[in-house]
Amino acid sequence: MGEFDLIDRYFKRPLRHAPASRALLGPGDDCALLAPAAGMQLAVSSDMLVEGRHFLSTVDPTRLGHKALAVNLSDLAACGARPLAFTLALALPRVDERWLAGFSEGLFALADAHGCELVGGDTTAGPLNICITVFGEVPAGTALLRSGARAGDDLWASGTLGDARLALEVFRGRLALDAAGFDAARLRMEAPTPRVALGQALRGIATSAVDISDGLLGDLGHVLRASGVGARIDVAAALALLAHGAQRLDRALALACVLAGGDDYELAFTAPATARAAVEAAGRAAQVAVTRIGTIEAPPGVRLLEADGRPLARRFASFDHFAR
Repeated sequence: MGEFDLIDRYFKRPLRHAPASRALLGPGDDCALLAPAAGMQLAVSSDMLVEGRHFLSTVDPTRLGHKALAVNLSDLAACGARPLAFTLALALPRVDERWLAGFSEGLFALADAHGCELVGGDTTAGPLNICITVFGEVPAGTALLRSGARAGDDLWASGTLGDARLALEVFRGRLALDAAGFDAARLRMEAPTPRVALGQALRGIATSAVDISDGLLGDLGHVLRASGVGARIDVAAALALLAHGAQRLDRALALACVLAGGDDYELAFTAPATARAAVEAAGRAAQVAVTRIGTIEAPPGVRLLEADGRPLARRFASFDHFAR
């Protein structure tokens, strides 16, 4: 099967004709054409997944197709943007039709769930590498940014944290979970849920946001630096975000999973203390739990405090793409 046969069979679909479609021209030309609605700004993000670095070679291709798009939709969620379209650049070591069928199934199932159209891309031979660029739209002036956190704001996180790290520790042979706990953690690692609806619900409420891809502390650090502030985190509240088997884990491992585990694709965001009811209503509207885990403070840096007010004397390193 040649490159264009592969594209036609697994990745070429007719553009949607629904009124919400913003794609005027999709795959087949040198460029796709998008038409954002009046008063909207384009939100654009790219993420690359490399075999052995971002996913295991044994992952189910359907889940991998889902995750490849989910990690990009998570960036749109952190911006408060509505998904429009995406491109796919795919390097394959060989043409494996069974793998391609599963990958495209998972990819398009999530794309259809969010009304997001594949409008172009590229395929080539090489080590397995998946790069997606996603396009969204957000009303002008309403995008959630990393630079808006202010001293006195509450710090929130969505969903649960650390589950993907738990699954990774099982794969590494460093941890044992019961079958149900492992299956749930593995699903979170291999098929995360991008919080797109929550991001949109938080427009006009949250003062800043970031998606948690490399670990809570590492990604929160981007917000703090961009905003010129620091944060105090309630360790007990953060630990409560670890859903699967947390009560039976060594505390040091539980802390590492929640604070620096990575691959969560939840949202960390800030909002004024006066907006607590509005934040909780946004969570209910998006059908995702939101938990207040700390406070933004003027002094730079992050302070981790135990329930009795003592600082947690330990450092955590989030995921680094170039670390060994």
